[in-house]
Amino acid sequence: MTKLARWGAATLAETARNVRADAGFYLAILLYTTLGLLLLQWTGADDRATYGVYFAKWAVVFGLFFPLVALIADGAMVVHRFDRRRKLAFSRAFSQKRVAWLLAGAALLMAFVLFQGTFTSLKNAMVYWQGGFLHDRVQADIDKWLHFGVDPWRLLFAFGENDLTRTVVEWNYNVLWFVLCFGALFFVVTSPRAIEVRGRYLACFMLVWIVCGNIFAVMFISAGPAFYGAVTGDEARFAEQLAFLAQGAANPNSAVAYQDYLWSLHEAGATSFGSGISAFPSIHVGLVALNAIFIAEYSRRLGLMAWAYLGFIVASSVYLAWHYAIDGYASIVLVAIIHYAVKAMARREKEAAGTVPAPSPAPGATLTAS
Repeated sequence: MTKLARWGAATLAETARNVRADAGFYLAILLYTTLGLLLLQWTGADDRATYGVYFAKWAVVFGLFFPLVALIADGAMVVHRFDRRRKLAFSRAFSQKRVAWLLAGAALLMAFVLFQGTFTSLKNAMVYWQGGFLHDRVQADIDKWLHFGVDPWRLLFAFGENDLTRTVVEWNYNVLWFVLCFGALFFVVTSPRAIEVRGRYLACFMLVWIVCGNIFAVMFISAGPAFYGAVTGDEARFAEQLAFLAQGAANPNSAVAYQDYLWSLHEAGATSFGSGISAFPSIHVGLVALNAIFIAEYSRRLGLMAWAYLGFIVASSVYLAWHYAIDGYASIVLVAIIHYAVKAMARREKEAAGTVPAPSPAPGATLTAS
């Protein structure tokens, strides 16, 4: 057997071990999908199921685009090194461990297409279950009360009502957000450098979608400012904001264009890619908050940048009429609770396994028998 063949066999064996180690996540995806389909069937909303539209797009993103980016980044790292370190950089970039995690991670990410399809299917059904968007008026009123009697979009438009700001915000919200959030997911799932946080991050990632995007979303269902007039009959409240955003409807990343797409699907009772309308709480904000928390654990400086970006996303979600401000605030609180709950559970598991020492008693503390 040649050296390359031995490397390939060993890499495949390690990949198989990594896939088996991910069995809990595969099981969670299967359980979520099964329960979701049963719930749709039981409530007569099985026509809301949306799976097929995700397979091709998901495969391109996680089976081609991000792996290609990773390959280019690794190649650039090798080329960038001086001659004496280039061989070491190459051996690390294409090591058995690196490739095995890349393959196992890519397999898990492809399984996530079922998770995403189930999420969208349940999201499509929520308004059907609740008989409409019930909480927009009260959420908008809470927003106004929290911001000293002013709808928060007016505060943003006081300095941001111009074409350049709108274009930048739309590009960031629709393009950069996707690259950063799903790029972070790809990195954590496929890189050996993220092994220490991989399990916690994946658990939190899934819970953000389920807790924020399904459970709380159906409990406090709302459509958001873009659709406020359509669901409450009050067209005037956000009319100026929507009129300004409509000026950029022809732009490639227009929020209004996508909002029109979603509403047309809603009115037709149809499902498609990204369909379903739900404002509270915000998944857009929730995923950025999750990344900010994990980045802050790694680096205080990068954490400050991540928290600043989170603030920008919260403001952008209001500026573009996707969300009320409280949608973002609630997401941050919920994500923080999810993160610290998962972290506490992970630590208890490690302590039980004897891999992490239990916290030491406080200085001066003594043990007493009762």
